[in-house]
Amino acid sequence: MSKPNFVYVTYIRTTPEKVWAALTDPQTIRKFWFGITAESDFKPGSSWALKFEDGRTADTGEILEAVPNKRLVIRWRNEFKPELKAEGWSRCTMEIEMADYYPDFGGKAVKLTINHETAGPKFAEAVSGGWPKVMANLKSLLETGDIAFK
Repeated sequence: MSKPNFVYVTYIRTTPEKVWAALTDPQTIRKFWFGITAESDFKPGSSWALKFEDGRTADTGEILEAVPNKRLVIRWRNEFKPELKAEGWSRCTMEIEMADYYPDFGGKAVKLTINHETAGPKFAEAVSGGWPKVMANLKSLLETGDIAFK
């Protein structure tokens, strides 16, 4: 049986370098991820964790692949909700690429694709509600300097 999969695509008027920096800089992550920070050096084989503002661990994992400005793959497990942790490990792939939109008008943007292969249905439901808000905040932050959801 295949694992539940969540795919989210957004287009951001910025550069691949700025998207990569936002996805890998703890202080920027804190701005768009509701105060949560990431602890990692974002190199393959390195540990990775998301931490709440009070220091509790939200999620843990490992950086499986890191190609600056192109691709980030994280082995991921929820740590703070027992029912989600019980479902085990998931895999999140973030693809960054330049894309033309309305090419007749010279429009260019970064296409950011999040593909989160979840460990089970409860985690799939959680990421389906979380990723759209996190990515809306990232898009707003990079395009306007402010976030959509506070």
